This record gives sequence, structure tokens and C-alpha cells, in this order.
Amino acid sequence: MSDISPSNSLGAHVRLQGSHKTALVRLGIDTVADLLYHFPARYHHIANMKRIVDLQKGDEVIIYGTVVSAKTKKTFKTNVPVGEIVVDDGSGKITATWFHQAFAASVLTVGTSVKLAGKVQEKKSGVLYLGNPEFEKTKALPIDVGDSLFSEGEDIQAFAAPVYPETKGITSRFIMHAVKKLFSLGAHELLADPIPTDVLKRYNLPSLATALVWIHTPEKEADARAARKRFAFEEIFMIQVARAQARAMYHSLGAYSIAPDENTIVAFTDTFPFPLTTAQEHAIVAIIEDMGKDEPMTRLLEGDVGSGKTVVAAATAYAVVITSPEGQDFGTFQVAYMAPTEILASQHFTSFQTYFKHLPIRIGLITGSGCKVFPSKSNPEEATNISRAQLLKWVANGEIAILFGTHALIQKSVSFKHFGYAIIDEQHRFGTAQREKLVHRDGDNRAPHLLSMTATPIPRTLALTIYGDLDLTLLDELPAGRKSVHTSIITPDMREKVYDHIKTELAAGRQAYVICPRIDEPDPDKRLALNTKSVKAEAARLSHNIFPDHTIDILHGKMKPKEKDSVMARFSSGEIDILVATSVVEVGVNVPNATLIVIEGAERFGLAQLHQLRGRVQRSSHQAYCYLFTDTNASQSLDRLNALVSARDGFALAEMDLSLRGAGELSGDKQWGISDIGMEAIKNLPLVEAARKEATLLLEKDPHLTNHPEIKKAVDTMDAPHLE
Repeated sequence: MSDISPSNSLGAHVRLQGSHKTALVRLGIDTVADLLYHFPARYHHIANMKRIVDLQKGDEVIIYGTVVSAKTKKTFKTNVPVGEIVVDDGSGKITATWFHQAFAASVLTVGTSVKLAGKVQEKKSGVLYLGNPEFEKTKALPIDVGDSLFSEGEDIQAFAAPVYPETKGITSRFIMHAVKKLFSLGAHELLADPIPTDVLKRYNLPSLATALVWIHTPEKEADARAARKRFAFEEIFMIQVARAQARAMYHSLGAYSIAPDENTIVAFTDTFPFPLTTAQEHAIVAIIEDMGKDEPMTRLLEGDVGSGKTVVAAATAYAVVITSPEGQDFGTFQVAYMAPTEILASQHFTSFQTYFKHLPIRIGLITGSGCKVFPSKSNPEEATNISRAQLLKWVANGEIAILFGTHALIQKSVSFKHFGYAIIDEQHRFGTAQREKLVHRDGDNRAPHLLSMTATPIPRTLALTIYGDLDLTLLDELPAGRKSVHTSIITPDMREKVYDHIKTELAAGRQAYVICPRIDEPDPDKRLALNTKSVKAEAARLSHNIFPDHTIDILHGKMKPKEKDSVMARFSSGEIDILVATSVVEVGVNVPNATLIVIEGAERFGLAQLHQLRGRVQRSSHQAYCYLFTDTNASQSLDRLNALVSARDGFALAEMDLSLRGAGELSGDKQWGISDIGMEAIKNLPLVEAARKEATLLLEKDPHLTNHPEIKKAVDTMDAPHLE
């Protein structure tokens, strides 16, 4: 590509120039190194190229042809937008159909030369077709299937053609030729290899230059596999180095030693109106043991919704607030408890009032809406509103032992006297800077003990990677008396029966969630629009046609925080019977009276997310029900949903999700900050453990990475949080 050229040299950080620069930036490509690290998502194999006349049902094929017919339409029953073209390659004709992607028929007009890649399927009539194939316009057709993979007729020795992630104005073919140009200029040989040579030899990994050639232009499948393994190792290794370095830095700060008498903690938990699970007891012991050391604890507490993480937080917070600073016989260490929403912070504040009401311990709450303190001087059984200035004064002089809050906790005006313990609920919902601001608030420059908590089920290999600087504790038991949620897959013909059951439950005083994949109805003029239920339209339909005698409201991510908190407060108090929402309720408040959840378009959610949504109704001893509404007939989607029906363990489901959906799909919204090729490594526990081991060994010899500048540069510039 003549317009893709380095500005003056081929250094890794030299920026690219040319007319496609803006489009490349949309793909995250700005430099020579970015382009070389823009890896193929997959390969089209020469062996898969066939003539239309030779196609058979079930074949995974690539065909070239000319579009002889193109049209768009909508399906009769479900009104799904469909694009349809007919392609002729000289040996025969075949129809290609795109469901939910009608735009394909607008792009591939009659007379267009096209390459299609996909699976040959068969209609009930016995006619073969390609369902949702990948497509690419070509300037001309190859002379025959054996001649070339490409429309320009150039020779190709590789076993397969790379297929790259694309964007508007940048095709996979364009990227392939741009990379080839950089290879011809020797750019790949000028990049410094960040992986030490001895590590490459130890794990039989190719050098950077070799791996770049093998991943972009493999001559055999083994080359492509070896290259992807190398780059997966590289990414996980860099994350592990960053995590290990962050852990070492945090631990070097020192911490206050918290070592309460074990019997005192047991006496405290015995006041709870329920027995602890064995998992909770073990977690409390492990956390308090860590707090007894002279370096800060850094631990992740992972447990299903309803597994009792807040109870563990309360018991360990109690251990902190009954401990006085060294040399003092008055005052105690303080605890900060940060939650992602005001209503969740308020819920935890209320829960702790129950746990601490018999003790002379002051608890505070600070949010954008105001401040509270418990106990009230006028009524020791209740909390009272106080001014922000007064609360901050009491926190600063140590009178408030436990302070709950949202982002308000990290304002400069919030100052602790003896900050001993930071608890972060649903920690992945906070940014790196926010977490760091919370844990660096002590005048003595000591680090508080840190407990992060999450209800998100995470595969073990992923946890070892993204939480490499934290020790992991699992709560893998539910409290006694909790019943399993009855989970059912509901097809369209079963809807009315489910609605009748919901009416019966509502009449008995229960409440329900209805989860929809989108907020608004799709634009009817957009042929690409997905035909899925929306919160607003579904709430109106249910209110007018199905449940006219019940109060229905909505909740979604575009609402303002105060609006969301108001709706959840009304739902919690029973003013709302049915809450129609997006997955924003995946992590939310405890509403024990809500025992029903309907999930529309269930096949569009991941298993771990579905499990979390189901956990919303597993909050009491009442029998709960989860209905998975789906229109799909796809066997893989139904297999995933059936896995949810039969499984009860969120951790097992997370592992299953990884194997069923694939690493690329699991990465989804990139919430973990790991590329698709890095996510492939998450399926490989030995590789993750090897990367972790090598990172540890490297930092033992070179803690500041003085002798490894390329690794230091990568770690310093990566978007890896220090305290995840």
C-alpha cells in the first residue's frame, strides 16, 4: 500500500502516514508496531476454496463469484431484517442470506465480484445456501480455485489468507498488503524483542521477528499456532509483571498490624441472626491472619450473589475497629467501605447498623445526596442526617470508625486519622485512579489493608491474570435455607403460561424483574437493527396488555444516578411490582421480596451474566423463578442456556462460558483490558502459570526493570491498573 509509510524510519513508535491514517487510528493503529501487532482474527484456508457445483451441506467453504441478484426483506413471523444475494461462479449459483444484516445486500450490488466464506446450510426444501457468510468485494475473480487466494492473481505460498479486524475504509486485504510492505522493508526485524532470550528458549517460543512473520503469513498451521502462543504468552507475561510490581510497591509501604483475639471475633459473629457458612468462616480467618502481618493485605473476595460477602466484610471490619493504634489506649483504626452506587452504599450502611447496634461504634455514610451517622444521639436505634462538615470533622479526628460511601469517599476533603482497612465492593466498577485515591489517604504513608469484593464469576486462569497482585478467596457456599432458583427456557408458545404464573406470584405479594437487551426500540429504517425487546416498549406492553393491575417502572443505564437510585428505592420498598430493566441490575441492591426474573433474548447474554441476573432473585427463603425467554433454535445457544438450567455454581459456569463461547466472545466489551489473542491464553492454565512464574523470577532479579527497558516501557504504557 503506497500510502502507508513510516514518516522517517522504521522504529516501533514511528507513526504511520497516508490517506488511511484516520481510519487506521479507529482500529488502534498509529505506529509501525501497532500495525505489526494488529493480528489476523482467523485464516481462510486454501483447502476450503470450492466451486459452487461441488458444495455439500455442512462444508466450511470459500467461494468466489459474481452477484447476479440482490434484495432485502423481512421475515414473515419475526420481522427480522434479511439481506439476500445470489452468486454465480460459472459452475453454478448459490444464495447467501444474512439475518439481522440486511445491509449486505445493499453493499453487494448486482455485478459485484465477491468472496464469501461460511458454512453451507440446507433449507427444508433441500436447497443449499450460505447462512451469514463473511464477505469481501474483489476487483476480479481468480482464474480458478487453485490459482490464488486473491483477486489480483499474485502468487501465494502461505497455507491460508489472513482475515483481519476491519473498520470503515480499511479492509482486511488492505491491512494484509500494508503488513507485507513493512516486511519487505524489514520493519519486523528492527523491533526490540521484549521477552528475554532465555525465557523464549525455556518455553520453545519463536523470536519476535519470526513470530510476526508466522502470524501474518504462515506457511503451515503449526507456524500460526506457535506465533499465537508466543504473543499470548507475551501479553499475559506483561500483565503479570505489572501486577507483581504493583503488589511489591504496595507491600513496601508497610501497614498497621491488626491482630485481635480470635474468641472476640467469634463472639461478634455469634450475634448475627444466622450461622456463618464454612466458607465465610475460612475467609474471615484468612483475612485477619493477613492483617496481622506488618505489610498490607491485598485480597480479592469472590462469591456468588447471596453468598454473604458483606458478612465477611463486617466481621473483618470489626477486627479493625476494636484495635487501637500502637502506643494509644484510646481511639481505633478506621475502615472505608466504597460501593459503586448510592443505594448500594446505603444498603451496606443499613446492614452494618444491624451488626454493630449493640456496640459503641460510630458508623457514617457520605454520598452525593448527603451524610448520615449511626447511632443517632436522640435515638440510638436509628441513623440521623448530619452536615457534611460535621461528618468530615468526626472522620478526621477518628470518631467515625467505619465510613461508607461512593466516589464521595475519595474527595480531598475526606481525611482519616488512622486509616487501617479499605473495602471495595464490586471493585471492577471503579477506575484505577479512584481505587488508588482511596488507599493512599493516611498521614503516616502506610497502606491500608485492602479487600476487594466481586460477585462476578471469573475463570481461575483469568483471575490469576487480572488479579495477579491479589490473593484470591472464594465463597463457594450459599447460606442455609436458600432454595435453588427454578430456571426454565421459555419458547414463544410458552409465554402465556409464564405470565399466568407471574400473576399468581404477584397476587401473593411477590415482585418481579423483566430484563431486556436494549433500552429503546430499533430504528425501523435501519435494516441492520437487531430485532430484540427494549425496556421502554416492553414496559408499555406489559403495563397495558399483560399486567394492567400492577405497578411497572423502568431502569436503564442512560438514567441519571439519582433517578436510578429513586427507582431502586421504590422497588425495594414494594411500591413497584415489576421492574423492567437492562442488565444494569446485574449488580444491585438486595430485594428479598423479588422472586421472579424474566430475561428476554437470553441467548444474547453470557452465562456468567445470566447467572448473576438470576442471583437477583435468590435473596430469601421464598422459592424463586428464572425464565429464559428465547426465540433461537441455534444448538450452541440452547446448549449454553441448558448449562445455566442445570448448573448452580457461578465459577463452574464461568469456566463453561469460556469453553462454549470462546475467548474472543468472553472478552466481549473488553472489560478486562485483554486482547482476544491474550484471552486465548486464559484457556491454558500452564501458560498463565508459566507467565506468572517468569514475571516473579524477573522482578526478584531486577525489581525496577533497569536491565529490561523494553519490558519497563511496555508495563509503564499498558492500561493495567495497579490495584484491580
